[in-house]
Amino acid sequence: MVAGEPSGDLLAGLLLDGLKARWPDLQAVGIGGPHMLQRGFQAWWAQSLLAVRGYAEVLPHLFKLLSIRRDLGARLIAHPPDVFIGIDAPDFNFGLEARLKAAGIPTVHFVSPSFWAWRAGKLAKLKASADHVLCIFPFEPPLLAQHGIAATYVGHPLASVIPLEPDRLAARAALGLPPDEPVVALLPGSRESEIRYLATRFLTAARLILLQRPTTRFVLPAMPALRAAVEQAAHAGGLGDRLLIVTGQSQRVLAACDVTLIASGTATLEAALFKRPMVIAYNMNWLSWQLMRHRNLQPWVGLPNILCREFVVPELLQDAATPEALAAAVLDWMDSPEKTLALQQRFAALHQELRRDTAQLATDAIEKILAR
Repeated sequence: MVAGEPSGDLLAGLLLDGLKARWPDLQAVGIGGPHMLQRGFQAWWAQSLLAVRGYAEVLPHLFKLLSIRRDLGARLIAHPPDVFIGIDAPDFNFGLEARLKAAGIPTVHFVSPSFWAWRAGKLAKLKASADHVLCIFPFEPPLLAQHGIAATYVGHPLASVIPLEPDRLAARAALGLPPDEPVVALLPGSRESEIRYLATRFLTAARLILLQRPTTRFVLPAMPALRAAVEQAAHAGGLGDRLLIVTGQSQRVLAACDVTLIASGTATLEAALFKRPMVIAYNMNWLSWQLMRHRNLQPWVGLPNILCREFVVPELLQDAATPEALAAAVLDWMDSPEKTLALQQRFAALHQELRRDTAQLATDAIEKILAR
Protein backbone atom coordinates (compact mmCIF):
# COMPACT_ATOMS: atom_id res chain seq x y z
CA MET A 1 0.00 0.00 0.00
CA VAL A 2 1.08 3.56 -0.64
CA ALA A 3 -0.74 6.51 0.96
CA GLY A 4 0.95 9.77 0.12
CA GLU A 5 -0.72 12.28 2.44
CA PRO A 6 -2.73 12.50 5.69
CA SER A 7 -6.14 12.12 4.03
CA GLY A 8 -4.93 8.97 2.25
CA ASP A 9 -3.52 7.63 5.52
CA LEU A 10 -6.94 7.99 7.12
CA LEU A 11 -8.65 6.19 4.23
CA ALA A 12 -6.03 3.44 4.22
CA GLY A 13 -6.38 2.95 7.97
CA LEU A 14 -10.11 2.36 7.60
CA LEU A 15 -9.51 0.00 4.68
CA LEU A 16 -6.99 -1.96 6.74
CA ASP A 17 -9.69 -2.55 9.37
CA GLY A 18 -11.79 -4.32 6.75
CA LEU A 19 -8.88 -6.25 5.24
CA LYS A 20 -7.64 -7.50 8.62
CA ALA A 21 -11.15 -8.53 9.63
CA ARG A 22 -11.34 -10.67 6.46
CA TRP A 23 -7.73 -11.88 6.61
CA PRO A 24 -6.42 -11.70 10.22
CA ASP A 25 -2.90 -12.75 9.18
CA LEU A 26 -2.65 -10.06 6.51
CA GLN A 27 0.68 -8.24 6.26
CA ALA A 28 0.66 -4.71 4.85
CA VAL A 29 3.81 -2.87 3.81
CA GLY A 30 4.86 0.16 1.75
CA ILE A 31 4.43 3.85 2.51
CA GLY A 32 1.91 5.08 5.07
CA GLY A 33 1.18 7.31 8.02
CA PRO A 34 0.13 7.06 11.67
CA HIS A 35 -3.38 5.63 11.11
CA MET A 36 -1.86 2.78 9.11
CA LEU A 37 0.97 2.26 11.59
CA GLN A 38 -1.55 1.89 14.41
CA ARG A 39 -2.95 -1.10 12.53
CA GLY A 40 0.39 -2.86 12.20
CA PHE A 41 1.38 -1.43 8.84
CA GLN A 42 5.12 -1.61 8.10
CA ALA A 43 6.27 1.68 6.53
CA TRP A 44 9.41 1.38 4.40
CA TRP A 45 9.48 5.15 3.84
CA ALA A 46 7.89 8.01 5.78
CA GLN A 47 4.64 9.29 4.34
CA SER A 48 5.79 12.87 4.83
CA LEU A 49 8.29 12.46 1.98
CA LEU A 50 5.39 12.26 -0.48
CA ALA A 51 3.27 15.11 0.92
CA VAL A 52 4.13 17.69 -1.75
CA ARG A 53 1.46 19.46 -3.77
CA GLY A 54 1.59 21.65 -6.88
CA TYR A 55 3.80 21.79 -9.94
CA ALA A 56 6.51 24.25 -9.02
CA GLU A 57 6.52 23.04 -5.40
CA VAL A 58 7.35 19.45 -6.34
CA LEU A 59 10.42 20.28 -8.44
CA PRO A 60 12.95 20.44 -5.56
CA HIS A 61 11.73 17.03 -4.37
CA LEU A 62 11.38 15.35 -7.77
CA PHE A 63 14.61 13.37 -7.79
CA LYS A 64 13.94 11.96 -4.32
CA LEU A 65 10.36 11.02 -5.19
CA LEU A 66 11.38 9.26 -8.39
CA SER A 67 14.12 7.42 -6.53
CA ILE A 68 11.67 6.20 -3.87
CA ARG A 69 9.18 5.05 -6.51
CA ARG A 70 11.86 3.21 -8.49
CA ASP A 71 13.23 1.45 -5.41
CA LEU A 72 9.80 0.53 -4.10
CA GLY A 73 8.76 -0.90 -7.46
CA ALA A 74 11.91 -3.00 -7.67
CA ARG A 75 11.39 -4.33 -4.15
CA LEU A 76 7.77 -5.32 -4.82
CA ILE A 77 8.56 -6.98 -8.14
CA ALA A 78 11.36 -8.96 -6.49
CA HIS A 79 8.94 -10.10 -3.75
CA PRO A 80 5.45 -9.83 -5.30
CA PRO A 81 2.54 -9.07 -2.96
CA ASP A 82 -0.92 -10.59 -3.51
CA VAL A 83 -2.21 -7.12 -4.37
CA PHE A 84 -0.97 -3.54 -4.47
CA ILE A 85 -3.30 -0.78 -3.32
CA GLY A 86 -2.47 2.81 -4.17
CA ILE A 87 -4.42 5.27 -2.04
CA ASP A 88 -4.94 8.55 -3.89
CA ALA A 89 -1.59 10.32 -4.70
CA PRO A 90 -2.01 9.60 -8.45
CA ASP A 91 1.12 11.46 -9.53
CA PHE A 92 3.19 9.01 -7.48
CA ASN A 93 1.03 5.90 -7.57
CA PHE A 94 0.07 5.68 -11.24
CA GLY A 95 3.61 5.18 -12.46
CA LEU A 96 4.23 2.60 -9.75
CA GLU A 97 0.94 0.79 -10.41
CA ALA A 98 1.58 0.61 -14.16
CA ARG A 99 4.96 -0.97 -13.55
CA LEU A 100 3.54 -3.50 -11.09
CA LYS A 101 0.56 -4.29 -13.32
CA ALA A 102 2.91 -4.98 -16.23
CA ALA A 103 4.78 -7.39 -13.94
CA GLY A 104 1.57 -9.32 -13.24
CA ILE A 105 0.80 -7.91 -9.79
CA PRO A 106 -2.92 -7.05 -9.30
CA THR A 107 -3.35 -3.34 -8.72
CA VAL A 108 -6.15 -1.43 -7.04
CA HIS A 109 -6.45 2.34 -6.90
CA PHE A 110 -8.47 3.67 -3.97
CA VAL A 111 -10.03 7.06 -4.72
CA SER A 112 -10.52 7.91 -8.34
CA PRO A 113 -8.63 11.00 -9.51
CA SER A 114 -10.97 13.93 -10.04
CA PHE A 115 -11.13 13.44 -13.82
CA TRP A 116 -14.60 14.98 -13.72
CA ALA A 117 -13.11 18.24 -12.41
CA TRP A 118 -9.74 18.99 -13.98
CA ARG A 119 -7.95 15.70 -14.52
CA ALA A 120 -9.57 14.26 -17.65
CA GLY A 121 -6.09 13.48 -18.93
CA LYS A 122 -5.62 11.09 -16.00
CA LEU A 123 -8.13 8.56 -17.40
CA ALA A 124 -5.69 6.93 -19.83
CA LYS A 125 -3.11 6.66 -17.06
CA LEU A 126 -5.69 5.26 -14.66
CA LYS A 127 -6.73 2.58 -17.17
CA ALA A 128 -3.09 1.59 -17.73
CA SER A 129 -2.35 1.53 -14.01
CA ALA A 130 -5.24 -0.01 -12.10
CA ASP A 131 -7.02 -3.33 -12.52
CA HIS A 132 -9.81 -1.94 -10.37
CA VAL A 133 -10.78 1.43 -8.89
CA LEU A 134 -12.50 1.91 -5.54
CA CYS A 135 -14.65 5.03 -5.84
CA ILE A 136 -15.83 7.19 -2.96
CA PHE A 137 -18.49 9.09 -4.92
CA PRO A 138 -21.55 7.37 -6.45
CA PHE A 139 -21.42 9.06 -9.84
CA GLU A 140 -17.88 7.87 -10.64
CA PRO A 141 -18.22 4.13 -11.57
CA PRO A 142 -20.69 4.74 -14.45
CA LEU A 143 -18.40 7.45 -15.86
CA LEU A 144 -15.34 5.20 -15.57
CA ALA A 145 -17.22 2.31 -17.20
CA GLN A 146 -17.66 4.48 -20.31
CA HIS A 147 -13.87 4.41 -20.61
CA GLY A 148 -13.53 0.68 -19.96
CA ILE A 149 -12.31 1.05 -16.39
CA ALA A 150 -13.65 -1.40 -13.80
CA ALA A 151 -14.77 0.35 -10.61
CA THR A 152 -16.85 -0.12 -7.47
CA TYR A 153 -18.60 2.54 -5.40
CA VAL A 154 -17.69 1.91 -1.76
CA GLY A 155 -19.04 5.08 -0.15
CA HIS A 156 -16.91 7.67 1.54
CA PRO A 157 -15.26 6.29 4.71
CA LEU A 158 -15.50 9.62 6.47
CA ALA A 159 -19.30 9.52 6.20
CA SER A 160 -19.33 6.46 8.46
CA VAL A 161 -16.76 7.79 10.90
CA ILE A 162 -18.32 11.22 11.39
CA PRO A 163 -21.63 11.11 13.32
CA LEU A 164 -24.79 12.24 11.60
CA GLU A 165 -25.39 14.65 14.49
CA PRO A 166 -22.03 15.92 15.80
CA ASP A 167 -21.90 16.91 19.49
CA ARG A 168 -20.73 20.53 19.43
CA LEU A 169 -20.80 21.01 23.20
CA ALA A 170 -18.76 17.86 23.89
CA ALA A 171 -16.17 18.93 21.33
CA ARG A 172 -15.91 22.37 22.90
CA ALA A 173 -15.55 20.91 26.37
CA ALA A 174 -12.74 18.64 25.15
CA LEU A 175 -10.94 21.65 23.67
CA GLY A 176 -11.54 23.84 26.71
CA LEU A 177 -13.77 26.26 24.79
CA PRO A 178 -16.78 28.02 26.30
CA PRO A 179 -20.16 26.68 25.15
CA ASP A 180 -21.75 30.01 24.29
CA GLU A 181 -19.15 32.07 22.39
CA PRO A 182 -18.81 32.06 18.58
CA VAL A 183 -16.01 29.79 17.38
CA VAL A 184 -14.32 29.96 13.98
CA ALA A 185 -12.11 27.06 12.88
CA LEU A 186 -9.06 28.00 10.81
CA LEU A 187 -7.82 25.13 8.63
CA PRO A 188 -5.10 26.43 6.29
CA GLY A 189 -4.03 22.91 5.24
CA SER A 190 -1.73 20.05 6.14
CA ARG A 191 1.20 20.78 3.82
CA GLU A 192 4.11 23.15 4.34
CA SER A 193 3.28 24.99 1.11
CA GLU A 194 -0.33 25.52 2.22
CA ILE A 195 0.80 26.96 5.55
CA ARG A 196 3.17 29.26 3.69
CA TYR A 197 0.52 30.57 1.30
CA LEU A 198 -2.60 30.54 3.48
CA ALA A 199 -1.83 30.76 7.21
CA THR A 200 -1.03 34.47 7.28
CA ARG A 201 -4.11 35.27 5.16
CA PHE A 202 -6.33 33.25 7.49
CA LEU A 203 -4.88 34.83 10.63
CA THR A 204 -5.19 38.33 9.21
CA ALA A 205 -8.80 37.57 8.29
CA ALA A 206 -9.35 36.35 11.86
CA ARG A 207 -8.09 39.66 13.24
CA LEU A 208 -10.56 41.50 10.99
CA ILE A 209 -13.39 39.26 12.19
CA LEU A 210 -12.38 39.95 15.79
CA LEU A 211 -12.77 43.68 15.20
CA GLN A 212 -16.41 43.05 14.24
CA ARG A 213 -17.08 40.24 16.74
CA PRO A 214 -14.82 40.76 19.81
CA THR A 215 -16.12 37.63 21.58
CA THR A 216 -15.12 35.29 18.75
CA ARG A 217 -12.64 32.54 19.45
CA PHE A 218 -10.47 30.92 16.81
CA VAL A 219 -9.09 27.39 16.79
CA LEU A 220 -6.37 26.18 14.44
CA PRO A 221 -5.47 22.48 14.26
CA ALA A 222 -1.84 22.04 13.17
CA MET A 223 0.02 18.99 11.96
CA PRO A 224 2.81 18.14 14.44
CA ALA A 225 5.57 18.76 11.90
CA LEU A 226 4.10 22.16 10.98
CA ARG A 227 3.15 23.45 14.42
CA ALA A 228 6.27 25.59 14.76
CA ALA A 229 5.55 27.32 11.44
CA VAL A 230 1.92 27.87 12.46
CA GLU A 231 2.91 29.31 15.82
CA GLN A 232 5.38 31.65 14.14
CA ALA A 233 2.65 32.97 11.84
CA ALA A 234 0.23 33.22 14.76
CA HIS A 235 2.69 35.23 16.84
CA ALA A 236 2.59 37.95 14.19
CA GLY A 237 -1.18 37.65 13.85
CA GLY A 238 -2.07 39.66 16.94
CA LEU A 239 -4.89 37.39 18.13
CA GLY A 240 -3.46 36.73 21.57
CA ASP A 241 -5.55 34.44 23.74
CA ARG A 242 -8.44 34.52 21.25
CA LEU A 243 -6.55 31.92 19.19
CA LEU A 244 -6.13 28.32 20.32
CA ILE A 245 -3.62 26.19 18.40
CA VAL A 246 -3.99 22.44 18.87
CA THR A 247 -1.97 19.55 17.50
CA GLY A 248 -4.09 17.49 15.13
CA GLN A 249 -7.73 17.11 16.27
CA SER A 250 -9.10 18.69 13.08
CA GLN A 251 -12.36 16.74 13.32
CA ARG A 252 -12.89 17.78 16.94
CA VAL A 253 -12.23 21.37 15.92
CA LEU A 254 -14.79 21.12 13.10
CA ALA A 255 -17.32 19.62 15.50
CA ALA A 256 -16.75 22.51 17.93
CA CYS A 257 -16.93 25.43 15.51
CA ASP A 258 -19.79 27.53 14.18
CA VAL A 259 -18.11 28.22 10.85
CA THR A 260 -14.78 27.35 9.28
CA LEU A 261 -12.32 29.15 7.05
CA ILE A 262 -10.74 26.24 5.24
CA ALA A 263 -8.28 25.31 2.51
CA SER A 264 -9.68 23.50 -0.52
CA GLY A 265 -9.18 19.75 -0.19
CA THR A 266 -10.53 16.70 1.61
CA ALA A 267 -11.04 18.72 4.80
CA THR A 268 -13.88 20.62 3.10
CA LEU A 269 -15.82 17.36 2.79
CA GLU A 270 -15.16 16.70 6.49
CA ALA A 271 -16.58 20.13 7.26
CA ALA A 272 -19.66 19.34 5.17
CA LEU A 273 -20.16 16.04 7.01
CA PHE A 274 -19.96 17.98 10.28
CA LYS A 275 -22.72 20.21 8.78
CA ARG A 276 -20.63 23.35 9.21
CA PRO A 277 -20.88 26.43 7.00
CA MET A 278 -17.53 27.23 5.46
CA VAL A 279 -15.53 29.59 3.32
CA ILE A 280 -13.22 27.67 0.99
CA ALA A 281 -9.95 29.35 0.08
CA TYR A 282 -6.79 28.50 -1.79
CA ASN A 283 -3.61 30.24 -2.79
CA MET A 284 -0.51 28.70 -4.35
CA ASN A 285 2.62 29.37 -6.34
CA TRP A 286 1.76 31.62 -9.31
CA LEU A 287 3.07 29.18 -11.92
CA SER A 288 1.16 26.24 -10.40
CA TRP A 289 -2.02 28.32 -10.40
CA GLN A 290 -1.63 29.30 -14.06
CA LEU A 291 -1.19 25.65 -15.02
CA MET A 292 -4.15 24.42 -12.97
CA ARG A 293 -6.74 27.11 -13.62
CA HIS A 294 -6.92 26.40 -17.36
CA ARG A 295 -7.55 22.69 -16.73
CA ASN A 296 -10.68 23.08 -14.62
CA LEU A 297 -13.61 21.33 -16.32
CA GLN A 298 -16.36 22.75 -14.12
CA PRO A 299 -17.01 25.93 -12.18
CA TRP A 300 -16.43 24.46 -8.69
CA VAL A 301 -13.23 23.57 -6.87
CA GLY A 302 -14.47 22.68 -3.37
CA LEU A 303 -15.84 19.16 -2.86
CA PRO A 304 -19.09 20.30 -1.17
CA ASN A 305 -19.92 22.45 -4.19
CA ILE A 306 -18.91 19.73 -6.65
CA LEU A 307 -21.12 17.16 -4.92
CA CYS A 308 -24.05 19.55 -4.61
CA ARG A 309 -23.50 20.77 -8.18
CA GLU A 310 -23.80 24.43 -7.17
CA PHE A 311 -22.07 27.06 -5.08
CA VAL A 312 -23.58 26.19 -1.70
CA VAL A 313 -20.50 27.70 0.00
CA PRO A 314 -18.22 30.50 -1.24
CA GLU A 315 -14.87 29.79 -2.89
CA LEU A 316 -12.17 32.47 -2.78
CA LEU A 317 -9.17 31.37 -4.82
CA GLN A 318 -5.74 32.85 -5.49
CA ASP A 319 -5.97 36.66 -5.85
CA ALA A 320 -9.57 36.62 -4.59
CA ALA A 321 -8.44 35.11 -1.27
CA THR A 322 -7.66 38.43 0.40
CA PRO A 323 -7.99 38.67 4.18
CA GLU A 324 -10.73 41.26 3.74
CA ALA A 325 -12.79 39.03 1.44
CA LEU A 326 -12.25 35.97 3.63
CA ALA A 327 -13.35 37.87 6.75
CA ALA A 328 -16.45 39.27 5.02
CA ALA A 329 -17.50 35.80 3.83
CA VAL A 330 -17.12 34.31 7.31
CA LEU A 331 -19.06 37.17 8.89
CA ASP A 332 -21.84 36.65 6.35
CA TRP A 333 -22.34 33.10 7.64
CA MET A 334 -22.29 34.35 11.23
CA ASP A 335 -25.02 36.87 10.37
CA SER A 336 -27.21 34.41 8.41
CA PRO A 337 -28.77 31.73 10.68
CA GLU A 338 -31.51 30.84 8.17
CA LYS A 339 -28.98 30.32 5.38
CA THR A 340 -26.86 28.24 7.75
CA LEU A 341 -29.83 26.02 8.65
CA ALA A 342 -30.64 25.41 4.97
CA LEU A 343 -27.01 24.46 4.32
CA GLN A 344 -26.99 22.06 7.26
CA GLN A 345 -30.05 20.29 5.85
CA ARG A 346 -28.36 20.01 2.46
CA PHE A 347 -25.22 18.56 4.04
CA ALA A 348 -27.28 16.08 6.09
CA ALA A 349 -28.76 14.65 2.87
CA LEU A 350 -25.28 14.45 1.35
CA HIS A 351 -24.03 12.62 4.44
CA GLN A 352 -26.71 9.95 4.08
CA GLU A 353 -25.85 9.44 0.42
CA LEU A 354 -22.16 8.89 1.15
CA ARG A 355 -22.66 6.69 4.23
CA ARG A 356 -21.83 3.06 3.35
CA ASP A 357 -19.87 0.21 4.91
CA THR A 358 -16.78 1.24 3.00
CA ALA A 359 -14.36 -1.20 4.60
CA GLN A 360 -16.54 -4.22 3.78
CA LEU A 361 -17.47 -3.09 0.25
CA ALA A 362 -13.83 -2.38 -0.56
CA THR A 363 -12.71 -5.69 0.91
CA ASP A 364 -15.38 -7.54 -1.11
CA ALA A 365 -14.09 -5.90 -4.30
CA ILE A 366 -10.47 -6.74 -3.46
CA GLU A 367 -11.40 -10.36 -2.68
CA LYS A 368 -12.93 -10.73 -6.16
CA ILE A 369 -9.74 -9.42 -7.71
CA LEU A 370 -7.65 -11.91 -5.76
CA ALA A 371 -9.93 -14.75 -6.85
CA ARG A 372 -9.28 -14.17 -10.56
